[in-house]
Amino acid sequence: MLFKLAWRNLWRNKLRTGIMLGAMVFGLMGVVAMMGFLSGMYGSMIHNAIAWQTSHIQIQNQRYLDDPDIKHTVVDLAEVEKAIATLPGLKGWSARFVADGMVASARSNRGVRINGIDIEAESTVTPLAENITQGEWLSEEGRNPVLVSEKTASRLKLRIGSKVVLTFTDADGEVSGAAFRVRGLFKTPSTSFDDGNVFVRRADLTALAGIEGAHEVAILLDSDDAAMVQAKRLKEALLTTNNPINKNTNNDIGNRIRDWQQVQPMLASIINQQGLSNAIMLGIFVVAMGFGIVNIMLMSVFERTREFGVLMAVGMQKHRVFVLIMLETAWLGIAGAGLGLLASILLISVLQYTGIPLGAMAEGLGAFGVDTLLYPYVTFAEYQMIFFTVVAASLLAALYPARQILKRRPVDAMSEKH
Repeated sequence: MLFKLAWRNLWRNKLRTGIMLGAMVFGLMGVVAMMGFLSGMYGSMIHNAIAWQTSHIQIQNQRYLDDPDIKHTVVDLAEVEKAIATLPGLKGWSARFVADGMVASARSNRGVRINGIDIEAESTVTPLAENITQGEWLSEEGRNPVLVSEKTASRLKLRIGSKVVLTFTDADGEVSGAAFRVRGLFKTPSTSFDDGNVFVRRADLTALAGIEGAHEVAILLDSDDAAMVQAKRLKEALLTTNNPINKNTNNDIGNRIRDWQQVQPMLASIINQQGLSNAIMLGIFVVAMGFGIVNIMLMSVFERTREFGVLMAVGMQKHRVFVLIMLETAWLGIAGAGLGLLASILLISVLQYTGIPLGAMAEGLGAFGVDTLLYPYVTFAEYQMIFFTVVAASLLAALYPARQILKRRPVDAMSEKH
């Protein structure tokens, strides 16, 4: 009976209730849209960082991490690759020979990271081969082919077939270099990555450097969440071998195995702070909504002071009056949260289909690896959290109006005139 009575009481003033529900619906749509936008942006950053830069797991010589000298290659690369091949959920791995150097054309030059890659292996780890905008992907044919980004090509005035000179410090500490021909141009979501990387065949680069091996091994798995577990598994597998892999001695000889969160701690902090940022946005909305509900319920309660006085005078216990007021607010919270989330789900579904073009923001966010077209998303758990938080906040906001009426004596309440 109280549930039915509370629902009817809620609609005694349809205009007031409708305005409050409308405010809750549009407020929730704004909160959910902002949460979806941030989740989509963070998700894009993490996906692109893993795809283009960190992979899920990286293996490097500890000495190379401390001092990126070209001589500090991965210890016992063959054994490392054997251990990698046994990992479950493995999509691919690629051993890279890396040198910090210069790329120069007839017009200009700039500092870059020269990545010597195995052609087939790299295509299983990064989507570079699918992001060639002009020219072709590297092949075994031809002498000294190189891939440069569209951004680098624009700055150095390059086109397909242009000659560039790559120079770096070789294993003997001497400046080494050779002429390369631009075979293809690529473009990635990260402008900083485009600005600082060129790609050549690993064999060409090791021949110039005068040293074999690789400086990093990038491993791609079928799940982001499996990276930490598989990195630990790989460490244990390599520790069983009779070599210094992953055994850091006093001279720091050995390899370091890191998952993507260790390689990019900023991404890990973003994941940890995402929940906090969502909670802050929801908290601001809930506080504003709470003041609105307090105002509405105070008006509703004071308008019916005589009515409540009569109910208490004829024997209705105060706790039942309290429950009635709380139920009215609960219905308001449930209706507002339900309608707001239904509208929000519809909005997010549309935006997931159309995407959000970033427009003028695309260039700035591109430095962080964010796609120019953003697809927001909100998880089912976040929808649940929003619903229960709004309902709980509604009930909390009703405590003060309910307390005000319960403090009145029935005879005083009946004498009130509004």
